[in-house]
Amino acid sequence: PVHYLLSSFYAGQEGSFLFWALCSGIIGLLLYRYTKKRGIESPVMAVFMTVEAFFILLVVVRSPFRSLWEMFPGAPASPPPDGRGLNPLLQNIWMVIHPPILFLGFAAMAVPFSMSVAGLWKKNAAILSEHAFPWLLFSVAVLGLGIMLGAYWAYGVLGWGGYWGWDPVENSSLVPWLVGIGLLHTLLAQRRTNAYIRTNFALALVSFLLVLYSTFLTRSGVLGDASVHAFTDPGAQIYWLLLGGLVAVTAVSAALLVLRSRLFRPDEKRGGLLTRETMLGGGTIALLLSATVILFGTSLPILSKTRVEPSFYDATNLPIAVIITILIGYSLFMQWEVQDGLYTFRRSLTSLGAAALSCIILLFAGVRDAGALLLIFTSLFALFVNVRIGAGAARADWRSLGGKIAHAGIALFLIGVIATGRFSSKEHVSLPQYTPRTVLGRSMTYTGYTQRPDGKIVFNISVVSPGESFSLSPVMSPGSDQGVLRTPDIASFLVRDIYVSPVGVETAEATGASTNGVAGPESLVIDASVKPCINLLWGGTVVMMAGFLLAFVKRSKE
Repeated sequence: PVHYLLSSFYAGQEGSFLFWALCSGIIGLLLYRYTKKRGIESPVMAVFMTVEAFFILLVVVRSPFRSLWEMFPGAPASPPPDGRGLNPLLQNIWMVIHPPILFLGFAAMAVPFSMSVAGLWKKNAAILSEHAFPWLLFSVAVLGLGIMLGAYWAYGVLGWGGYWGWDPVENSSLVPWLVGIGLLHTLLAQRRTNAYIRTNFALALVSFLLVLYSTFLTRSGVLGDASVHAFTDPGAQIYWLLLGGLVAVTAVSAALLVLRSRLFRPDEKRGGLLTRETMLGGGTIALLLSATVILFGTSLPILSKTRVEPSFYDATNLPIAVIITILIGYSLFMQWEVQDGLYTFRRSLTSLGAAALSCIILLFAGVRDAGALLLIFTSLFALFVNVRIGAGAARADWRSLGGKIAHAGIALFLIGVIATGRFSSKEHVSLPQYTPRTVLGRSMTYTGYTQRPDGKIVFNISVVSPGESFSLSPVMSPGSDQGVLRTPDIASFLVRDIYVSPVGVETAEATGASTNGVAGPESLVIDASVKPCINLLWGGTVVMMAGFLLAFVKRSKE
C-alpha cells in the first residue's frame, strides 16, 4: 500500500539519514526567511548549513541509491519484482506517523544550536535570547509529540506489555527533550531578568549535542546488544563519521564557551530565593539531573557489559518528579521580585488542601504506596494551581495560557504514569479452548481463531465480568526475520484498560492434558493486565501538546 511505500523511505538506515536531511532542508528554508528579516542570516545560516552538510555527507557515504547487488553481493540475479517487503513489525500506520515527527523534532533542535553558536561567534547574546524562543518551542513540542506517539505505538501495537521500557533508543530521544525543556525555562528568565546567559548558551549547545549522541548510540551499532531496536550493522564509515561529528561539535562548543565566558556575564545577582527566576532555575536543574541519570544508565553498556534495569530509572526519577511538580506549582505564585514566603504559602493552602484531601481519599481506598502517594499529591497540587491561576488569567488574555495548560498536562501525565506503573495487575495464563478461566477477576474464554488472507492469526477471547461483557482479538503473525510478531488487543474504559497480548499456542500433548488418550483442544497462552488511569497519561499528553501549541502561536507572533 502507498502508506507503507512512503514509510519504507525512512525505515532503513540509509533512508532515515536522507529523510533527516530533507527535514533539515525544509526547516532551513523557513529559517532563512526568518533570519533574513531580522538581520542575523549570515552567522545563523552558516552554522545551520554546516549541520545540513554533515547529514548530506552521511547520505553520500551511506547512499540509499545503491543497487541491490552493491548492498548485497550474494543477491540473486533475478530478485522478486516487488522486493522482500517492509519488515512486518513496521507494517503499521504508526510507522507512517511516528518516525517523521521524531526526525522533524531532531532536525529542528539544530536551530537553537545554530543561534547559540552564532551568538558566541559574533559576541551577540541577543541572537539566542531574542530569536530562538519560538524555534525552541517548536522543537520540544514536535520532539515530545514524536516520543509519545512512539510510546502509544509500543503500547497499542507492538505487544511489549507497556508504553515505556527505558530502552536505550527511547531514552536517547528523551534526554535531549529534557534538556530542551530546561532551556525553555531559563530562556524565559533571561528574556525577563537577563539572567542565565551563559547557561542558556551551554544548554542550547548541549541539547543538539545530545541529539547527535542519540544518533550515535542508535545508529553506530554500539548498543546492538543492549537495545531491542537499535541498528546493529551500520558499517565502519558511518561509525567513524558519527563519532567524528560528535567530537567536532563537542570541541567547537566547548571552545566557544570558554573563549566567551567572560564576555557574557549576567547582571548583578538579586538577593533572595523566593523569585520566579530562582524557581525556573531550580526546575531546570531538576530536569538536567533527570537527564544525567537517564544518560548514565543508557551509556553504561558502552563502558561495561552491565545493563541498567528499568527499576533504576523508576527509583531515581521518582524524587526528581516530585521536586519538579512542587516547583511547577509554586512558580506560579512567585513574582520576578523577592516576596514574602509566608504570604506565598498562604496563597497555596487551597491547592495544597485539595491535593491532600484527594490523597486521603486514595489512602482510604487502599493505596498504601508512600512514593506513589507523594507524587500524586505533588502532581495534584501542580494541577490545581495551574487550573486555578489559569482560570483567572484567561479573563485577561487567553493566549497567555500556553504554559499553564502545558503544566496541567504534565501533572495529569505523571498521575497516569504512577497509576499504571505502581498499580497495574498482570497475569500470565493459559486459556484452554471453550473453557472459562478467571483472569484478573474476570471470566475469559478462548473461543477459537480465524486466519486473515495476509496470514495473520486472530484469536477470539470472550470476557465477562459483573456489569460488562466484551470480546478481545489479539493477533499473532507467522514467523519472519523478527520471529513471531504479536499484536495486543485493548478494551479501554474511562478509568482502566484491559490489555491482552498473545504469547503462544499450546496443544494438549504439549501440556500433558488428554481425555481417554485423545488429545484435547489447543490452549492460548496470554499476558493479561489491568492498567488503571492510563487515559490520564494519554489525556495529559494531549493537554500538554495543546499548551505547547498555544505558547508557540503566541510567541511566533512576537
